[in-house]
Amino acid sequence: MRVSYKKLWKLLIDRDMKKRDLQTIAGISSSSIAKLSKNEYVSMDVLVKVCVALKADISDVIELVPDEKEESEDK
Repeated sequence: MRVSYKKLWKLLIDRDMKKRDLQTIAGISSSSIAKLSKNEYVSMDVLVKVCVALKADISDVIELVPDEKEESEDK
């Protein structure tokens, strides 16, 4: 399984926000934004700050998706 932050980016679009806005209101670093942009793992602390800043639930910003390898093994 891998993480995807597509829900987070959709939420920002819906709220007419930019990644820089999220960085500012959540108090997270530019490197955390970069990791989120690349669907890389970030600490739970970062995710909590994002959720608090956006008044959103964790399931509103992150989802787990199967790897391509896992999908082909299931078939």
